[in-house]
Amino acid sequence: MAATADTSKPYFPLTGVANDGWTKETEATATCFCGAVQLAFSTEKPGLVDTFVCNCTDCRKITASMFASNFVVLDTHLRHLRGQENLKAWSQDTSIASGFTMTNHFCGTCGTLMYRVGTAFPGVRILRIGTVDDFSLHETKLRPRVEQFTKDRVSWFGGVDGAVKCVDGYFKPAVSNRL
Repeated sequence: MAATADTSKPYFPLTGVANDGWTKETEATATCFCGAVQLAFSTEKPGLVDTFVCNCTDCRKITASMFASNFVVLDTHLRHLRGQENLKAWSQDTSIASGFTMTNHFCGTCGTLMYRVGTAFPGVRILRIGTVDDFSLHETKLRPRVEQFTKDRVSWFGGVDGAVKCVDGYFKPAVSNRL
């Protein structure tokens, strides 16, 4: 039986070498593995647009896993606290389901993917839930609401538990229909 996380208070386990992450009522931090890059983002609407798990082949390859857990934040609600100059960018449109360009922004030191920017999704950044410093947010405010590309889900993963919307293809975050 899996342990149940105590989501009533912030939880900052030792993950990577930085230990200065924080959570406030409506804002929190995300940090790369080595600590060189740290972001502050909104944990509530209107800045927090949506949360989702993606099973697409692109996410599988870029995460070196079978799916990616993501959240979408308006550009206006994302701040670079440190390390913006350390971010490297790489873009491509060959394997992106929308056919548009996706740019990956990752730490130049440790390689952690901090966010993605897609030309199909103007005005937002797609961040990885695993970079968020307060693990209690993974269970609460950032819990996925959508599972996309279920057609590409591996057979041994049963999908996200709970009341999530499942779609075969991609679910374009509707900036006007926020959480």
